[in-house]
Amino acid sequence: MVYVNLPDDKTRKLVFYLAMEEYVATHIVEDECFFMWQSQPTVIFGRNQLIENEVNLDFCKKHNIQTYRRKSGGGCVYSDMNNIMFSYITRDENVNLTFNKYVNLVTLTLYKLGIDAKATGRNDILIDGKKVSGNAFYHIPGHSIVHGTMLYDTNMENMVGAITPTDAKLLSKGVKSVRQHIALLKDYINISIEDFKIFVRKNLCDKEITLSEEDVKKIEEIELEYHSYEFIYGNNPRYSINKKGRIDNVGDFDIRIEMKNGIIKKINMLGDFFLTGDIDKGLLEKFKGRQLTKESLNEFIPDELEDIIMNLKKEDLIKLLLKE
Repeated sequence: MVYVNLPDDKTRKLVFYLAMEEYVATHIVEDECFFMWQSQPTVIFGRNQLIENEVNLDFCKKHNIQTYRRKSGGGCVYSDMNNIMFSYITRDENVNLTFNKYVNLVTLTLYKLGIDAKATGRNDILIDGKKVSGNAFYHIPGHSIVHGTMLYDTNMENMVGAITPTDAKLLSKGVKSVRQHIALLKDYINISIEDFKIFVRKNLCDKEITLSEEDVKKIEEIELEYHSYEFIYGNNPRYSINKKGRIDNVGDFDIRIEMKNGIIKKINMLGDFFLTGDIDKGLLEKFKGRQLTKESLNEFIPDELEDIIMNLKKEDLIKLLLKE
C-alpha cells in the first residue's frame, strides 16, 4: 500500500482532506493508497443527513467548531487534533470486500500494539466493547474510498455538546454516558499520538509518494464544492408525506415525499445509512411520476438495493414507505 504525503505540514480544514481523497482516487495510479490527517474541531455529518437535525449549530458557533457535510453515508462525527482520521483509497469496487479488508487491516494493526480490538457491527472497531473507530464508505467510478476515525484522545464536551442540547445538566450527563461507550487509545498504549501514527504507517504501507504544490492547488479546487451552501445545507424538497423508521442492520430513515394528485413529484431519503452506489440515479429518480402503492413500488424499485444502500432489501424499503 502507498502512503500519500503532502508537501508541507500545514493543518488544513477537514474538507481539504476529503477533497484529497477524491484527487488521489482520480489522479494517483496505484492499487491502494492511504493517508492520515487531523483537523481543528469540526463536526462532519453524513451525505444524507439534515444539518439542523444532527448538529447543535449554536454550540458549534460558540465553541468555534466548524461544520461540514461529507459524501459518504453514516452519522455525525466530531474530529479534533487529539484524534486521527484515516483515508483508504482502492481500485477495488466490491463494497463489502473493500470495507472488510480495510477494517480488518486497522484491527490487526491495533492488535500488534497489544490491543485486543475487534471489528463489529456495520462499521465499528471496538476495544473492551467500547467504540474506538467508526468508518464510512463511498464509491466513485473506478474506486472505493473508506475513511474513519481513530480516537487517541478527544475533547469530550465538544464531542457531546456539538450534537446535543447546550443545557449544562444534559451536557454533563451526556459526557458521562458517551465516555462509558467509547475507548481512547491513550488508555491502552504508552506511546504518543505521533508515535502511533508512525507505527500505523510502517505497518500498513511499504511505499510512499509526495504530492506537489500543483497537486495541492487542484485539491483546493475540488474542496470548493464542500464549502458551498448548497452542498452543506442540501436542497430538500417540500414534502406532504414523511415516513420515519429504522431498518435493522441498515440504519435510520427519514423519507420525505412531495405528492400532487396522488403522484410522487419529489422524494428525498435522509438518514445514517451507508451508500454503496448512486442513490439519485439508481433509486430516487425512479420515484418521479409514480404512485405510492405497493403495486407501483414493486414495479419500479430495483430488486438489488444493496448496490445502492448497504444491506437494504427491497421488501424492507417498501414496508417503510407504506408505513401508516
